[in-house]
Amino acid sequence: MTENTQRTATTTSSAVASQGGLASTHGATSIADTVVAKIAGIATRDLSGVHALGGNAARAVGAIRERIPGGRVNHSQGVSVEVGEKQAAVDIELIAEYGVAIADLASAVRRNVITSVERMTGLEVTEVNITVSDVHLPEDDQDDEVQTTRVQ
Repeated sequence: MTENTQRTATTTSSAVASQGGLASTHGATSIADTVVAKIAGIATRDLSGVHALGGNAARAVGAIRERIPGGRVNHSQGVSVEVGEKQAAVDIELIAEYGVAIADLASAVRRNVITSVERMTGLEVTEVNITVSDVHLPEDDQDDEVQTTRVQ
């Protein structure tokens, strides 16, 4: 091996090692945006005080989809992400339960999303932006249950 080739091999090996678990001398691992979005969505829903994810339009479409036999829950609804080679940024739109301290809820969501995404993917989460688009009131559930049909 010439001196120049030896220097290149060392540089490449050091660069790969500095990328953490996503790259190695045996190949690279890429993580799809949908994977990170799903992890962030589940981590957000796990917290008390989060009523739902997404805005009203996204939730309406999701509710229709869930009512179809065999329809599945979209865990990434209300979540958008940007994933790079080593970092990810997450945007979350949610509806909070009435009475919850929104600033505390946002901090808890941010903490839970960062911990979950970093632990599961090895990516560094650079930011978690949260938009609270509505507050869910307890009487909203009662209105849904009381609906009557006009015909029999």
